[in-house]
Amino acid sequence: MNLIKLNIIGLSYSQFKSGAYALFLEEDNGLKKLSIVIGACEAQAIAIGLDKNIISPRPLTHDLFSSIADKSDLLLDKVIIHKLEKGIFFSSITFFNKTSNKSFLVDARTSDAIAIAIRFNAPIYTYKTILEKANDYLKEDKKESEEKNTHTELGVENTKIKQTAIIHLEELEKKLANAIQNEDYELAAKIRDQIKKINK
Repeated sequence: MNLIKLNIIGLSYSQFKSGAYALFLEEDNGLKKLSIVIGACEAQAIAIGLDKNIISPRPLTHDLFSSIADKSDLLLDKVIIHKLEKGIFFSSITFFNKTSNKSFLVDARTSDAIAIAIRFNAPIYTYKTILEKANDYLKEDKKESEEKNTHTELGVENTKIKQTAIIHLEELEKKLANAIQNEDYELAAKIRDQIKKINK
């Protein structure tokens, strides 16, 4: 089966699972999307990996793994989301050993695989059947959300944070510094986006 390349387009709080996050990906042409429910730690790792302006005071687990792999002459070739069962995605990571010139597969949780792939700038793929199935799940979730009149949804196509009040720039900068100090990097990213809007 032909592989379909996926791009990360958004990360938000999950509407359907308390304490969890939703990671959104779409195919290259943007026609089909999928949503993956991930934990807070993995969401933090992905957010930091995507935003080069946020620097962790100490290396996270995925950063440590990436450093070890790099020192061991391992390249992350690609991540493949190869299975979707009962709403759970299954993935594998393909590594290439530069010393032996051989590739090998490693089974991994999809959230971990993506967090590591970001650090290697490695592509993420899936198959047509999985993308179609995941897209159906996403449509069902969106319909359910609309029926419940959910007002906290962050759009898939537009992940801008909805501001509920106008906050002074200095207050935002203090909140940003505090969020970084507390290692709440997703909150820091949201605050930074608000600062950018004010500065425009």
